[in-house]
Amino acid sequence: MFDYKQLQAAIKSENGVSRRLFLSYGAALSSLPFLTPAAWADRSPVFKKDPFTLGVASGDPDSNSVILWTRLAPEPLEPNGGMRPQAVEVRWEVADDEGFQKPVASGTTQATPQLGHTVHVEVPGLQPDRWYWYRFQAGDAVSPVGRTRTMPVESSMPEQLKFAFASCQNFEQGLFTAYEQMARDDVDLVFHLGDYIYEYASGRNGKVRTHLGPEIESLGDYRVRYSQYRSDPLLHQMHAKCPWFLTWDDHEFDNNCAGDISEESQVDPVEYLLRRANAYQVYYEMMPLRPRSLPQGPHMQIYRQASFGRLADFFVLDTRQYRTDQPNGDKKSPLNDAALARKNSLLGSRQRNWLQSGLISSDSTWNILAQQVMMGMVGFTQKEGPLAYSMDQWPGCAYERMGLMKFLEERRVPNPVVLTGDIHSNWVNNLRVDDRNTETPVIATEFVGTSISSGGNGVQKRKGHAELLSNNPCVQFQNSERGYVRCTVSPQKWSSEYMVVDDVTKPGGHVSPRAAFVVEAGTPGAHPA
Repeated sequence: MFDYKQLQAAIKSENGVSRRLFLSYGAALSSLPFLTPAAWADRSPVFKKDPFTLGVASGDPDSNSVILWTRLAPEPLEPNGGMRPQAVEVRWEVADDEGFQKPVASGTTQATPQLGHTVHVEVPGLQPDRWYWYRFQAGDAVSPVGRTRTMPVESSMPEQLKFAFASCQNFEQGLFTAYEQMARDDVDLVFHLGDYIYEYASGRNGKVRTHLGPEIESLGDYRVRYSQYRSDPLLHQMHAKCPWFLTWDDHEFDNNCAGDISEESQVDPVEYLLRRANAYQVYYEMMPLRPRSLPQGPHMQIYRQASFGRLADFFVLDTRQYRTDQPNGDKKSPLNDAALARKNSLLGSRQRNWLQSGLISSDSTWNILAQQVMMGMVGFTQKEGPLAYSMDQWPGCAYERMGLMKFLEERRVPNPVVLTGDIHSNWVNNLRVDDRNTETPVIATEFVGTSISSGGNGVQKRKGHAELLSNNPCVQFQNSERGYVRCTVSPQKWSSEYMVVDDVTKPGGHVSPRAAFVVEAGTPGAHPA
């Protein structure tokens, strides 16, 4: 049950609007879900159409459990999914084989209207480092079959991990062609680093496909938008292939948001946080997240840790919810006093302390930060004046960023690797405490993945490319095509392949490797494979 006093205290901490926020939340909380069983659930529902239109998914595995997900939505593009306001009993099954001749676990749960008739099943008691198959049933309707897996036990040293990471999939600007090849790659895991949906109004971003409705703000708006994305057959298929770890960036809520500050200065702070509560609830509803991530109003803890035995520790970060406002606006700027201010933060103190504690205690070969915005301090030439850096990325919090690099160096954290999305282009960056000082040692490696579809077909800009590399020795590779990154990790070596799509604006696009980079364990920095 929600801690009303805790939420009241959080609301009162908001500057200048505490009473208005409290009254608004008092009205809004009545619609938020409780995780208690509903005795009035319909055990024998009858559907005129397939209720499993959005498929199945799994996520957040550990060595003996995993989250299984589905949503009952015979009319997925309606705010209520075409469901009556009644809980429905859903049966789930897990087996050792795709034909379900070797059952492992089963049970029933409930899809409630308060959570948009979504289902999150936490399946315990599974064997470590094992593949499983799963499915759901409601009434006579049976879901597609999904495949998932558990992680190795924390004390083991696996020989290999294969995973992919991706981000930024604007429905209007392109097809999700990259997922077709990713499904063939037979990876163990997928990391999605944000911008799973875009919140913009219909027609704003392109004509390949069209969003439904105006810019999304209400609970129903967000449900329809996520359902529209999840209806894509290639995304649908990839979710059923393996478990995903997901985190958000800004477009899951509002472009370039910074903590409790909107990109648009005229936005009412009460309405802003109420909209964020809607966005966070539907994000939880539509993702295979554990119940501990259930939001409380406009607050949701998405940062978390996972391990693949002693081969890799993953720290999934949130660089949006706790960040300070972008210095110098959210555009590019020189690294002036505002950008270097000690108060600037992407992580917030609690998440930063959690991260540092986890890094100190990690005994894994590889320590991976799965996060949103570029950490490399990449400067861009202007018509006049010094190089300019993105204030929405880590250079806008340069003091915190350099402090994190110092921490990794001084604590001798083994083999730190940063995974990044956000900017619709591919990069490989060798990170120093201050990337402008090339006389200092490389501390970590950053692999930045391009978008799945955002920006349409990317065009490699040859003009200025050599100058970009010359001005930024940290940059080892840069490319502007669409796609994803495929990673193979062993105790000795990390390999990242940059997979690109030749055309996302029409069906039949071809996916091929553009470049590959390697990091040797014990030697920070990437080099071409």
